[in-house]
Amino acid sequence: MTQNETKTKSSRTISMSLSITYFAISLVINAMGNVLTLVTSDHIHPAFLGSAYWTAAEANLGHAILGNNSLALFWAFLVLGMLISFLNAFLMKKLDWKRILGNFIFMLPFSIFIQWFSNIFNQIMPDAKSLPMVILYIVINFVGVALIGTAISIYQRVNLVLHPADDLMQILRFKYFKGSAFKAMWASYIPPTIFAIIAFIITFPNLYNFGLGTLFAFLFQGGITGIADKLVFRNLDHQAVDVGE
Repeated sequence: MTQNETKTKSSRTISMSLSITYFAISLVINAMGNVLTLVTSDHIHPAFLGSAYWTAAEANLGHAILGNNSLALFWAFLVLGMLISFLNAFLMKKLDWKRILGNFIFMLPFSIFIQWFSNIFNQIMPDAKSLPMVILYIVINFVGVALIGTAISIYQRVNLVLHPADDLMQILRFKYFKGSAFKAMWASYIPPTIFAIIAFIITFPNLYNFGLGTLFAFLFQGGITGIADKLVFRNLDHQAVDVGE
């Protein structure tokens, strides 16, 4: 490691096997959390409850471009995620192909899990036709957001490979916002906002999966990530954080 790398990259203090274990756990938690927000939104009313912010934007743009294709979620999450990986390279001021490959290694199983969990939960969760069911789905939706925030905390700390959106938050958090998860999360919402605007233009006047749950995620997901840093796997520190030059 060069002197410059020493200044910009922290060390790794856990084994590769433990890193992979943490990563696998967080990958499943994140995919499940995302799908819970989507499915509960769809089974109440897409315009009332909504899903997590990135999820809503990518799902909308995916359906706007691919229609009701059975693999729309898979392709939307995979392709849009990889576009963000190149935005990250711009922010880091270097084209790190190893980092981009890591983003792809994350996105492929993650997109598969998203489609898989979506197929399962859509089959087993009925439409909410009563007030108790609506309240239950709202709670489940918020739990889904909390799962996303917790998963982000885990694999950002492991820093083995990241979802490009979470890599974006990591870069913003440590390079531009002095470690603040809350500020970084807000700034990282700019790309999905652009995705949502494009989807809205294509499908006008329809825009789905933005609602109460989206607002909850927008306001609290970054804070949940910060809390999870302290409460979930407390001995897991941020590994090999690279904030560039």
